Amino acid sequence: MTKTVLTLTAACSAFIGTATWADCYDNQVRYEMKNGSFVKVSQQKDQLGYKSEQQGADIVDTAVAAGSFNTLVTAVKAAGLAETLKGDGPFTVFAPSDAAFAKLPAGTLEGLLADKEKLAEILKYHVVPGRLDSSTVVSMTKLPTAQGGKLPVSSIKISATDIETSNGIIHVIDEVLIPQV
Repeated sequence: MTKTVLTLTAACSAFIGTATWADCYDNQVRYEMKNGSFVKVSQQKDQLGYKSEQQGADIVDTAVAAGSFNTLVTAVKAAGLAETLKGDGPFTVFAPSDAAFAKLPAGTLEGLLADKEKLAEILKYHVVPGRLDSSTVVSMTKLPTAQGGKLPVSSIKISATDIETSNGIIHVIDEVLIPQV
């Protein structure tokens, strides 16, 4: 099932559903298509430090609830990064799906799970400090990762964007990114 989402920001000129001028001017208002019409599902202040009205789960809990990041969650826990990604953040996570991990050559995942240090470095390469939505990501050429490297934006194939969490944002990717040595 495809979910249609509309996000209005800053000085929008359209009024949809229950949006008021204040909603459009001061906040980021998010709508989803339900039963043929847009319905306001959350409202968030912009990136000037305002808090979201939506009290969502953190990055780890959101990944667990999604059900398509089981391998990633296992790896994050094995690398000792779960508490960090449950922390305040904000973080932007380029999250490989279970299908992405399945594309790794045979034995690679098992080897990484046995080498916690290498696993942590690879996972940190998927994390960028700050909350970067898709419009921000595509406007950049390289992103500084928590691993210390630079992630070239052109190398990232994002299959789903802007999954909001209480401490950041998740973008789903279709491959496990390996930092260049």
